[in-house]
Amino acid sequence: MTFHSRVAAAEDLLRARGAAEVPHPGGTLLDHLRRVRVELAAWDAPPEVQLAGLCHASYGTDGFDTALLDLAERPVLTEAIGAEAESLVYLYGSCVRAHVYPQLGQEEVEFVDRFTDVLRTPDRASLSAFMEITAANELDVVRHNPAIAAEHGPALHELVIRASRHLSDKARRAWTDQAARTGVAAE
Repeated sequence: MTFHSRVAAAEDLLRARGAAEVPHPGGTLLDHLRRVRVELAAWDAPPEVQLAGLCHASYGTDGFDTALLDLAERPVLTEAIGAEAESLVYLYGSCVRAHVYPQLGQEEVEFVDRFTDVLRTPDRASLSAFMEITAANELDVVRHNPAIAAEHGPALHELVIRASRHLSDKARRAWTDQAARTGVAAE
């Protein structure tokens, strides 16, 4: 399957699972997911990271309970976007943020899986992909919800600064530009 056919298959699956009806800052969840993929593309993220960004909320997240797919349906998502991208979607959705986020300044980060309670340390590429998706996701949210930007923007900017070793230059620059535009300084 080509990258573009995987994007189309993923969007068809997301639409079939109701993403176009779920409200989200800036429109619908599907709108948000598309913008995250486009942002990742602008940052020159690899295709599997872009696909994972497009589907990052498929199993719900620690901060967004709405799941479009049950965990038993992982093969369905794998068929649409490929195994590598699906494993990143699972990593993103399974992350216990309160455990992971404080560690993001470190070289290695231990993850707790919120579905299984299993601890694991992702490899460097997976951790970087996780952070790129996180940065793109949160950037889109603060761009489309002034209340969230005002309340959480400084902490999110601080998170990006702390995790900078795991981010591309373009992701860091996008957050720096956002902070400059909004006058947000890290706490």
